[in-house]
Amino acid sequence: MGDKQTGSDDTLLEKSSLYQRYLAERDEILRHKWLESEKEGHDIGFERALVDWVLNHRSKWRKKNRTKSPPASFL
Repeated sequence: MGDKQTGSDDTLLEKSSLYQRYLAERDEILRHKWLESEKEGHDIGFERALVDWVLNHRSKWRKKNRTKSPPASFL
């Protein structure tokens, strides 16, 4: 397989709505990590921020950020 296939796969991945949602959640987790680390005065680490965000903020964040467009299968 040549570079064209790899580049094509990368483009498909970047356009994927699932990948975009992953990136958005990761950004929120990193923001949460920064805020909580600032509160505590030291780096709390990604794993702790991840667990805390998932348990305490994820469902609310997902409801707020749910897309209004129909799934791709309906297009």
